[in-house]
Amino acid sequence: MALVNEHFLKLPNNYLFADIAKKVNAFKVSHPKADVISLGIGDVTQPLCPAVLEAMHKAVDEMASKDTFRGYGPEQGYQFLREAIVKNDFVARGIHLDPSEIFVNDGAKSDTGNFQELVRWDNSIGVTDPIYPVYIDSNVMIGRAGELDEDGKWSNVTYMPCTAENGFNPELPDKRVDVIYLCYPNNPTGTVITRDELRKWVNYAIKNDALIFYDAAYEAYIQDEDIPHSIYEIKGARKVAVEFHSFSKTAGFTGIRCGYTVVPKELTVATLKGERIPLNHLWYRRQCTKFNGTSYISQRAAEAIYTPEGKEQVKATIDYYMNNARTMYNTLTELGLEVYGGRNAPYIWVKTPNDMSSWKFFEQMLYEAHVVCTPGVGFGPSGEGYIRLTAFGDADDCKEAMERLKKWLS
Repeated sequence: MALVNEHFLKLPNNYLFADIAKKVNAFKVSHPKADVISLGIGDVTQPLCPAVLEAMHKAVDEMASKDTFRGYGPEQGYQFLREAIVKNDFVARGIHLDPSEIFVNDGAKSDTGNFQELVRWDNSIGVTDPIYPVYIDSNVMIGRAGELDEDGKWSNVTYMPCTAENGFNPELPDKRVDVIYLCYPNNPTGTVITRDELRKWVNYAIKNDALIFYDAAYEAYIQDEDIPHSIYEIKGARKVAVEFHSFSKTAGFTGIRCGYTVVPKELTVATLKGERIPLNHLWYRRQCTKFNGTSYISQRAAEAIYTPEGKEQVKATIDYYMNNARTMYNTLTELGLEVYGGRNAPYIWVKTPNDMSSWKFFEQMLYEAHVVCTPGVGFGPSGEGYIRLTAFGDADDCKEAMERLKKWLS
């Protein structure tokens, strides 16, 4: 008989955001006249910028002609996009990569979930807590995470708490960890990591022969000049780190689907016999087998954000969202709440008042203010007692939501 992969059965019944959608839909059914404003799930609201639209229209026209039609593309991505990524995202910051170290994908979520296939199931993993759920769930699916205990922790996962008490700077593990997940600017807390703090993690990985999965999906939102945009700004990181990027929130590609992963050629992992295996080649082999590549139209659209007009238009969209973040941060701070993030990231991390649980605050905000947030506990045990708000909404909706919260919380 065919047997199920029982590790899948260990997962919570629903993905966090599916649970939220279910609760919000139930509220809408019972309150059909309520005007609900969502500041929860981080989908974008602003349209694609003109440079991107022009590039997509041109690419569609190319597909209509026999002379310019494109069929299957390279699994790693078209050379024109990989060269644009290297030139604009890395060379401009003093980082020298080869286009063959860039792998274009359909969004960072896919690769952050899939890359763990390349290391043995019995590798130990360490995660900052709270954390983007995909990191842990993908490891649960392969059997690496162990069992879930009553406190919401997986038995084979090393949790590195990020709390107000430690300034949201996770401490290095007190034991050796094989694979470490870092995300900066952080989802969900909206906090960032300094160059000195990031150097500690790179040095730890070098010393312990560990592998870092570095999610830089929100680096375009960094405002402070001294905050690193890439882990490769740190000496030695090319030997220990894979970096994930996304155009979803940077350029509004949530419906277009395009991002990329950086796998340096110096990055290796070991076999049981001690042989060093380059991950660049291994990931290329994996992608050729399991991934058909990102569409030509999407890649031309992504290329357009690196043109002079594209850069200016994308920056305007990011500024739009960061204005929302400032509105939320300032309003909630004035209301006396403990508020974090929002300066270098599009996320606001808010301590619930009176030690209220995350889900209870979520439900009260929904039913009494008709505003949707994301319960912090959905991101891990250290997220209990917090909620996450996103800045990706419409500016008028954001202002209206803050007015509602003023009335509700006062």
